[in-house]
Formats: sequence, structure tokens, C-alpha cells
Amino acid sequence: MSQHITLSIDAMGGDNAPAMVVEGMDMALRDLPGTKFIVYGRSEQLVPLLEKFPKLSANVDLRHTDDVVSNDEKPGIALRSGRQSSMRKAIDAVGQHEADGVVSAGNTGALMAMAKFVLKTLPGIDRPAIASLLPTMRGESVMLDLGANIQCDAENLVQFAVMGEVFARNVLHIEKPSIGILNVGTEVLKGNDSVKQAAAILSETKLPIDFYGFVEGDDIGKGTVDVVVTDGFTGNVALKTVEGTAKLFAGALKQELMKSLPGKIGALVAKPAIDSFRERFDPRRYNGAMFLGLGGICVKSHGGTDALGFCYAIKVAHELVTDQLNEGIKEDYARFSSEHHSIPLIAAED
Repeated sequence: MSQHITLSIDAMGGDNAPAMVVEGMDMALRDLPGTKFIVYGRSEQLVPLLEKFPKLSANVDLRHTDDVVSNDEKPGIALRSGRQSSMRKAIDAVGQHEADGVVSAGNTGALMAMAKFVLKTLPGIDRPAIASLLPTMRGESVMLDLGANIQCDAENLVQFAVMGEVFARNVLHIEKPSIGILNVGTEVLKGNDSVKQAAAILSETKLPIDFYGFVEGDDIGKGTVDVVVTDGFTGNVALKTVEGTAKLFAGALKQELMKSLPGKIGALVAKPAIDSFRERFDPRRYNGAMFLGLGGICVKSHGGTDALGFCYAIKVAHELVTDQLNEGIKEDYARFSSEHHSIPLIAAED
């Protein structure tokens, strides 16, 4: 892929920054030749790291910033006092149209607050949602919200459904994605008022989407639907449960195989299959949560990831820009708002 795309990078965000950020950029550049990076951070730390990667250095515009948003800084404080931070400057680059997207492994709340303030929301979107891809028995599905909005009403959930549907069509290239709302049961009478009202709206609307209905937690792994919609509290708990279960299973399998000589021999024989399994479910391959609904591309990498995980987050941002996701959301909402009045649309922020 040789498209000339520029991404701004918060080099100081993440537990292992800035070393893993620089190495991750170098990995990504190998698969995304022609990509340019505007990198924000402390130059005294970044210059020696970049010198190790000459090809990457040739594609980097390094801009020094002293300030860094800490992992435990409250979003409101970060928004007011972090204007000169690496995170804010990286977001500003997108707002000022210097960069096509931003990637950060820093404080999630601060990143969302700053990105929403600088980039605003797309027309028709009240609240941005954090979305991510998850592996399933059928391939991949997208789930949102994963933590941006702890409490959601029916309007928010409907907006998430439409954004998720546009994402699945444009990025996963599913012609008619199916949408389900995560609930405590599949019966129509189950759940709180918000999920029931959202389901009623999506069931009755004339929008060209395939609304499946309610889905439960085990449907996530099954791949029952292409898009799983939920509030940020439930979504975050579900995501962390999936990640924890994957680590538990991988650790238990390794422990059992190493217990005995026959197990070690079996592991050696099955190594190709085990390696393939490990690669498919490696959480680093699904690193890079998208802030859908913003007026610019913003991707959040897991704070504890390594270089490979950050590389995948960069690839996510690159793909969102390439697939013109925001343009697709804007076009669909414009069409939906003019042709269908059954979905309550909320004006974007000024």
C-alpha cells in the first residue's frame, strides 16, 4: 500500500513509551511504505531511538514537547492544563489538517476529552463511541461502545448502531452487516428501558440495515452478528473479560503441555497449529480502538502494549483514513436524516 498518508503520533503515551512507539512505527512503515509521521514528544529521548531506524527517521517530522499527560490524570484537568502536551499537539495536527489521523497509547479519558474538544463530533452524533474488532468463530465483528460512555440512552445506542454498521460495511467490507444489542437475554421484554427502546426503533426503522435483535454475552465469540452495540460500562467489562479469558486459556494450555514429557512432545508435533492459533487470537493483532463519531480519525492503542501492538494500532488508523470512514458516516447520516425521521438525530456540537 503506497498511499501518502500522514499520521500524528503521541510518542509519550503508553507504559513502554517512547521506545515501543518508535519501534512500532518502524514495523508499520514496512507494510505501509509512503506513510509519513508527525511525532510529538521529548526530543532528548526520541532522537537516540530514531537514529536506530534510518528509514523511519526519513519519514518522521519530530516536534519537541516537554509536557506529557500522565495515565492517572483526570480528563478535565488534562483538557485544561495539557495544551502543550504530546497528546494534545498530536490531536491538534489532525484538527489543523496537517495529519490525516492520530494514534496514542496514552490516558483514554484524556484522549477522548481532548479529541472531542478539538475535532468535534460528526453531524448527527451526540457522543463518540470507542469501537474495536474482536475475533469470532465466523471471522471478525465490531463492538461498541467499549468505555467512552458509561450511561447511554436509546438515542445513543441507535447512533452507535448506525456508526457500527457503516464501519462494518466500509472496513470489514460486509455488504449488509447484521446488528445486535447486547442484553441479559434475547426476549423482547428483557433489559432496561434504553435497550428496549433502541431495539424498538431499530426494528421499526426503514434504514437499510439488518437488525438481528438482542444478543447475549456468548454471542460475541460465536459471531452471531457483525456489530454488537452496548453502553460503555457493559462493553468495557465484556472486552476485559474476553481478553482475560484468552490469557487464561493460553496460559493454562502452556502449563499443561509443559507438565510432562509426552505433553512436550505433543506440543512440538502440534507447534504449527499452536502457532497459528496463537497468532489468530493474539490481542496485539486487535489493538487499536477507534473513536467513532469524531470529526477526525483518532485511534487509541492499549497502554500496556508492545511495539507489535502499536504497529497494529497505526495500521488501524491508516485503514480508517484509506477507507474514508468518516465520509461514509457523514453521507449515511445525511441520507438517513433526510429520508427517515424515525431515528432521533442530535445536532453536532458547535
